[in-house]
Amino acid sequence: MEHDDDLTGAETAAPAHGGYKIPALRALSEITASLSTDTDLEDLLERFLGTMVKLAGATAGAVRVLTPDGSHLRLVGTIGLPQEVIEREQYVPLECGICGTAASTHSIESAGASVCRESTALAYFGDACKRVIAISLRNKGRIMGVYNLFLPGDNPVPEDIALLFDSISEHLGMALENARLTRENIRITLMNERQMLANEIHDSLAQTLAYMKMRLAFLNEALQTGDAPLAKKYLGDVDDAMESAYSRLRELLTQFRHRMDPRGLIPALKDVADDFSRQSGIKVEFSNPAPDMNLLPDQEVQVFHIVQEALANVSKHSRAQHVRISVTMAGDQYVVAVEDDGIGLSGTGQTGVGMHFGMNIMHERAERLSGAVDVVSRAGAGTRVELKFPAASRRRPRKA
Repeated sequence: MEHDDDLTGAETAAPAHGGYKIPALRALSEITASLSTDTDLEDLLERFLGTMVKLAGATAGAVRVLTPDGSHLRLVGTIGLPQEVIEREQYVPLECGICGTAASTHSIESAGASVCRESTALAYFGDACKRVIAISLRNKGRIMGVYNLFLPGDNPVPEDIALLFDSISEHLGMALENARLTRENIRITLMNERQMLANEIHDSLAQTLAYMKMRLAFLNEALQTGDAPLAKKYLGDVDDAMESAYSRLRELLTQFRHRMDPRGLIPALKDVADDFSRQSGIKVEFSNPAPDMNLLPDQEVQVFHIVQEALANVSKHSRAQHVRISVTMAGDQYVVAVEDDGIGLSGTGQTGVGMHFGMNIMHERAERLSGAVDVVSRAGAGTRVELKFPAASRRRPRKA
């Protein structure tokens, strides 16, 4: 956990009063840049620990973050501390000593090392370290963590450097809060995806299984009465439903393996079009004359899966040679269409459970967008699946 990078050019261990300004400006500049680029927040906190140690003229330092339950501070980085101190200080109660005071007052606290010696019984505090400084990391009144600086002398940090530390703590506290919100958003996204998968499986398979159960009851009755022709019919019904369920499950697994492109809906649709063309041998044209689509991530997922479902139907039933996917604007509505030059739905003879469920799922997804799906098909003239939903300025959120 030891770390001693020098990112600000603060070469001297104890800068003279007023001589910290250039390194300080570099530190603030780099913190601002790092807030939008660093993905490893704990590494960011540890790197700037070195800057603060040098600016304060300290010989050691530590940085701690608040545990998820809010009861303890967890050690995430140290510089210059003996191993026995590191082992003893992995977790400390939030209210402990000078760290607790800084956390409760949301300020910079300074005290003699005897405060820490009393709570730890470690000789380091009082021998090598004479003064301890605690700098709270905060965001909008919420404590996020604490920096500790361990000084060899008993002189307090100059006021101007303390003001600099106060500014740094606010910036890094903001970074910690942003990281917390990001983790929460990821958890919410994962929960939504799991719920969506559960809904898909229920919608696609539950009714089929119920149908199979009913047919099995009829099959059993036919066997008991010795009605061989009727038993054969019910056995065929069960076999067809089983094949439909198995096929639909494979489609669902394939769809959920194709995750949304992090760049957004349009790149994701281009990728799924390329994959479909490569796997099916059907030529796909993608057209996007609409301006940028201003959609929430969940709305993008709904559109993406509707297009996936439409392409799956093209692959299974249409016998098409060419497919066109288009994203356009019509008044205040987005229009997403999947058109093929195949034989049309009436020419496929496919009116079974699988297609019925696929259509139902597309309609349900469209409803979540406050929109609708229309399917227009003529024998020998292909099929057009068209999704229409209101643009962001006119869309009203749906209740769960």
